[in-house]
Amino acid sequence: MTRSLLAAACASAAILLAAIGANAQTTAPAVSGQPAAADQGATDQGSGSDQAGADEEKQAPIPFEGGQFTIAQQEQYGEKVLAYDGKQLDSNYDVFFEKIVKVGDVNVALFDVGDGGNQCGPASLIAWKPQGGEIQTTTVEQDECGAPPVAISESAIYYVPYLLPGDSKPALQWSPTTGLTTSGELTYTPEPGTGWKDVDPSKYDNIIDAFHNEAVYKAGQALLGNDMPDMATSLLVGGGTEKTASGAFYATGCVPHDCGGNDGFMAVDPAKQKVYFARRGDNGEPQAWPPVKDWPADIKKAYDDAQGSGN
Repeated sequence: MTRSLLAAACASAAILLAAIGANAQTTAPAVSGQPAAADQGATDQGSGSDQAGADEEKQAPIPFEGGQFTIAQQEQYGEKVLAYDGKQLDSNYDVFFEKIVKVGDVNVALFDVGDGGNQCGPASLIAWKPQGGEIQTTTVEQDECGAPPVAISESAIYYVPYLLPGDSKPALQWSPTTGLTTSGELTYTPEPGTGWKDVDPSKYDNIIDAFHNEAVYKAGQALLGNDMPDMATSLLVGGGTEKTASGAFYATGCVPHDCGGNDGFMAVDPAKQKVYFARRGDNGEPQAWPPVKDWPADIKKAYDDAQGSGN
């Protein structure tokens, strides 16, 4: 997928950003029952499903630049405290050491710090020690809901957001010399040149993946306009697609942690080159694009059946 960087960066950084951004945009989050945020930064953290077992695991002191980081929990169900040589740096219910990397000639320690659960992913805490100076930290998060996925180059750490259809978000970068800055703007863009003949629901883990198709994206954009990101969000918790007798395919979904309160429905008819959307939003009233009265009978029945099943 293409994407535009609105701020200049060095060639190697731009290549890295584009490569990681492509993965962030084209790989839909794991949403069968939980939002993508639950997966961010989870590789080295464990699943967290067995909380009692996790509480029993103690992080050993982490040597760093002549001192050491510690992660301690004073009370059984209290917050964990991240400290360096006894100086508290941060605290929260989940604090995990990720790794130590080298950015330029500076060693940098990365930690995940968050509230726990799968409502939002953890924020990223960057810690480094300037030569002859005290320990320094910077916390990175986006939309007050955790940090985007991280990519590391020789000269900077990049935070590249996952984009929903219709989204544009800044890509961030951090280095010891410039601190945290915006490196560019990423804009969701479908695969150029893809048309209705390329639509293949068998390849979609979530119906949101259909927006990768340029024809579907443009048809959706014409109907939804600025409501496209909200519509896509209402489909995040969902699975595969189903087919109607006419060959159209559809799926239902909901906003993470608001199933039953903010639900979505999307149908695609490649033969007739049409898309259909419905969403029950914050006011509890359903909206539809186009109006449901203009929907074909089989797609309306699929929608009515989905409503009757509680999703």
